Amino acid sequence: IESWTIAYVWHSLVGTFKGVSPTEFFPNYLGMHDNSLFSLPVGAFAWFVGTLCLNVWILSRGLEKGVEIAAKIGMPLLFLFAAILAVRGLLLEPGVDPGVVESPLTGLNFVWQPQASGLANPSVWLAAAGQVFFTLSVGMGSIHCYAAYLRRNDDIALNAASAGWMNEFVEVILGSAILIPIATAYLGLAAVQTSTGGGSGFSLGFLTLPTLFNNWGWFAPVAGALWFGLLFFAGITSSLAMGQPIVAFLEDELGWQRRSAALAFGGATFALGFVCVWLYPGGAFDEFDFWSGTFSLVVFALAEAVIFSFIFGIEKGWTEITRGADLKIPRVFRWIIRWVTPAFLLAVFLGALFKPEAGDWGAAFSNLASGDGWSLAPDSVIGKVFHVGDGDYRWFDDAGRGTRALVQDASRMVLMLVFLGVAGLVWKAWRRPGRAEGRKS
Repeated sequence: IESWTIAYVWHSLVGTFKGVSPTEFFPNYLGMHDNSLFSLPVGAFAWFVGTLCLNVWILSRGLEKGVEIAAKIGMPLLFLFAAILAVRGLLLEPGVDPGVVESPLTGLNFVWQPQASGLANPSVWLAAAGQVFFTLSVGMGSIHCYAAYLRRNDDIALNAASAGWMNEFVEVILGSAILIPIATAYLGLAAVQTSTGGGSGFSLGFLTLPTLFNNWGWFAPVAGALWFGLLFFAGITSSLAMGQPIVAFLEDELGWQRRSAALAFGGATFALGFVCVWLYPGGAFDEFDFWSGTFSLVVFALAEAVIFSFIFGIEKGWTEITRGADLKIPRVFRWIIRWVTPAFLLAVFLGALFKPEAGDWGAAFSNLASGDGWSLAPDSVIGKVFHVGDGDYRWFDDAGRGTRALVQDASRMVLMLVFLGVAGLVWKAWRRPGRAEGRKS
């Protein structure tokens, strides 16, 4: 996706979307066609390789000369781009600006209007938890890596709180002031509600917004570049943050040189990314996204919460949190960390695992009590694993061609092999004599 954003920056600047609709451009860009499972689009593949090379080059320069410099450049530009688009979008007026059919403030109200019915859906909680954990790098090893660079009395509490607040300000406050309000202004709220009904604004961001920017005259190419530019900076700062722990692990625990570790990371990412590019029409990307970007983050976060509170010990943990802290943490959070957080994550995990058909828990328990079993929803975790709801589940059709189910199951097998491979490397590092005690920059 990071490579898509920088490619869209280029196509916005050269005016590609003035001559072709993004709804036509996107499937052509990815080489998709009816009933296709495989594709190898030259353009998308080239942008992917170029973006990966940029990440590897920055990581190879080290933490201070690479990752830190990229963050210092990317984050201010992200704020600037977002502020410009938010102000321009919220100033749109029906009857004044061409093509505007509704006030963007209606879209803003839609974003901030709670829908209590969604709280009963475990899939909503799982997706929300996965999103929060992903954006804060929880459950993926990044925090453990960066914590190794801290000195004994560094302020953990204030740094963690400010990072969380700033991240959510950008995502929630600035993000909600751009995409939905602008789309509402030109399409109307009903169309926006239909597009976001599945809980994602992907189609609006990549397929709709570039077309809507064409109403902005000379500013249209700039607006497109700003929008996809801020997505690119958000993406590359995230990918570098996730890449650094892997490079640091190879460097510090297995004794690799920095450049070799960065190249190894690039090679592994290329192999997995190639699977996503090649099998994107068959659903490989969706499988990678759900299992590694949502489900696994909740599982690992639950494991971390339990280990921190009950194995490392909440007493030692609380001492680490409060040592040198300028921000006084209320003691109630000690109780929350130990009991509420693990219980909440366990409830989210079990709810997503056993989500009943139509989300009707009352009917599910009633059927179970009467001996009729438990009807799983297709989007429950177990339902996904066993393809509940797939009427014609098989790997090959009558003509011997692979099916979408084959791509889905193969993608899951690849992810499992990756997990086992990483576990093997950790085991090897653990048994390696003379393991590095510190961290290099």
